[in-house]
Amino acid sequence: MSRVIPLPDVLDETGFEEVVAALEAAREGERLLFDARHVRWVSPYGLIGLLAAGQVGSERTGLAPAIEVPESSDVRTYLDRMDFWQNASDVYDLGARSDRHHGRSDALLEITPIRSHHDVHHVVERVRERAALILESRLHYPKPAVIQFSVMLSEVCQNILEHAEAVGWVCAQTYFWKRRLGRDVLVLAVMDVGMGFQGSLAAEHARRYGDRWSAATALEAAFLNGESRFRDPGRGQGLQAIRKQVTKWNGEVRIRSGDAMIARVPDWDDLSPLRANLPYFPGAQVLIVMPARVEESGPR
Repeated sequence: MSRVIPLPDVLDETGFEEVVAALEAAREGERLLFDARHVRWVSPYGLIGLLAAGQVGSERTGLAPAIEVPESSDVRTYLDRMDFWQNASDVYDLGARSDRHHGRSDALLEITPIRSHHDVHHVVERVRERAALILESRLHYPKPAVIQFSVMLSEVCQNILEHAEAVGWVCAQTYFWKRRLGRDVLVLAVMDVGMGFQGSLAAEHARRYGDRWSAATALEAAFLNGESRFRDPGRGQGLQAIRKQVTKWNGEVRIRSGDAMIARVPDWDDLSPLRANLPYFPGAQVLIVMPARVEESGPR
């Protein structure tokens, strides 16, 4: 048996939710086909979301899924430049398709798997020079923001290793966001398909919450209260620090885990700060958006 998972024209955080909903019907023994023919635009979140969805589909069915290549030449070129196919070979049955490499792209960070602390160190070192150029020249952030961004990137990647106990992916891109802001943004996406926040924090915190324990309460505990699966003093402060730093930059951070999502919502978006009863998806999916700074004009 086979099942087609149609991908939306725009594969971003909203499009990812459509894919997650379609995956709910997947059953053991089915061969999934992710139909990407009509995809016209992909965000970093959508890119690694497609890897995560393929991994979950494989685990639910017991078979590696297949994927139809986008018809849009622009999308195909973007997938090549962002090393999508190189990483997809670990998830999808690509047949005889050969990987193509376009050398260094204009991305802050092409898709990079996170499996070890060495990977995290490599990611941070790899983006340091490009982050300085993008944050200062293109987004008009002060020099200290480069260091703060590196710390934030390291923290969000470390969360994969410490809480997910599964492979994850990270990707970052800067582009002009005409639809919402009319200015440049840096979009950072990090995902895994591990145990998620509810599973990670359960041993230390579930009993205290009792019947209220859920993916939503676990996200609140970690994101707002700094609670951790570890008893060591000072642990669990990383997500709070990220939330505060993104707030300082008037950016957005959202974390999806299980059937819930929590967010720090800036004044330029109308996203709900907490959503529950979403279609279930394992692990944690993090999206951070940092908009270019707008210089305030002084008195004339």
